[in-house]
Amino acid sequence: MKKEVSEAVENYLETILVLSKKKPDLHAIDICDELGYSRPTVSVVVKQMKGNGLITVDEFNHIALTEKGRAIAEGIYERHNIISKFFMDIGVSRETALADACKIEHDISDETFECIKKHIENM
Repeated sequence: MKKEVSEAVENYLETILVLSKKKPDLHAIDICDELGYSRPTVSVVVKQMKGNGLITVDEFNHIALTEKGRAIAEGIYERHNIISKFFMDIGVSRETALADACKIEHDISDETFECIKKHIENM
């Protein structure tokens, strides 16, 4: 996967994807609460993502992923889920598997990820 955005932005996009499934009217404060970041920090990144065409912010300050942002978020989310499942399948505790998947999902090669994915699908 060619890196289009930074790891930090990938984390924001993944968070927006997950939160938007639970809460359709997503605001910056929801992202702050989920990630534990300050409002000014999140506001800077939201502005940056909006400028890069990854999200939209409507007149009510509702945040939504654009098609481009959703594609990146879904790719990272898939990696997270498959890598964490792989780790749990080999005996890693759920908590550790989820934490490690968060670290690895951004840097793993496409080749290695696809092999893990095929392995999981064939189990």
